[in-house]
Amino acid sequence: MSDFLVWALTGFFLLLLSFSVYVVYSGLLTKIHISTGSSPVKSITVAYKYREGPYRESGLLRAESCKIAPELPTVGVFYDDPKKVPGPECRCAVGSILSEGDQRPSAELQELYEKLGFRIFTFPEVTHVVSSCFPYRTRLSIILGVYRVYPQLACYIKDRKLCAHPFLEIYRNRLIYYMSPLARQGDFYVPEVQKAPKRQEEWEESEEDRQTDITGADSHRECSSSSRRLQSHSRDTSPALSHQRRDSASDSDSGSRRSRTSSSASSFEELQLEAEKGVTSDGLAHPKVSSQHRGLVVEGEE
Repeated sequence: MSDFLVWALTGFFLLLLSFSVYVVYSGLLTKIHISTGSSPVKSITVAYKYREGPYRESGLLRAESCKIAPELPTVGVFYDDPKKVPGPECRCAVGSILSEGDQRPSAELQELYEKLGFRIFTFPEVTHVVSSCFPYRTRLSIILGVYRVYPQLACYIKDRKLCAHPFLEIYRNRLIYYMSPLARQGDFYVPEVQKAPKRQEEWEESEEDRQTDITGADSHRECSSSSRRLQSHSRDTSPALSHQRRDSASDSDSGSRRSRTSSSASSFEELQLEAEKGVTSDGLAHPKVSSQHRGLVVEGEE
């Protein structure tokens, strides 16, 4: 065997070994823990830019935000499930966290972001979220996190029939926090999304959510309000038939409300128990995320 071939094979194996180490270091073998409990962040004030398009391009907005203040944590809020919504129609808001909790954002920094086309918005702290975290060590960690964390989050939400949306990614302290609120979801929708016309798939999902167990009264109201608006668009042509349907629907709704209330309470208690024990989706006990580490859309696969 010639010396050249030996050196070539040696170089190939060293390259393969280096790549394998890089991928493992980026989080390939990291165990994924999914849990419900308090939010890993308090209320946050963010400077963001809104865009519609494939989520893979959202990294450009994050890079733009990081250039302004590299020391600040960054956040992405993803409003659509890319498996159900065409890439060009997927909506997101991406930017930097200017302050958290009772802290006030720097006036100079806020003015700088606004001058560069960013808008300011505040997301509330919620008591119950579905969350997970993933190491943020390399750029490959972002891709691995998407393909490893989101499918498990989707299964967790679907199995427990939760109403969880939208999804947030928070990059801080070398970790990526994935979370989705179970209550006050409407407070996580930036003005651009709130003003946009509601899409047909959102009406359909709202109707589905209305029939599932939802954690918390705020969450129930948020998910079911759009369903009520959808129903108001269809009207009966016969007054007598309409009156008869209303009477029948009233009796049916009374029973279904009692059923949903009981079911929601049961689901809520189970989530509280999980949060206290730190039970994860794999059935193993897992400690809650420390308050020192405060962090496209998948709302559950069919």
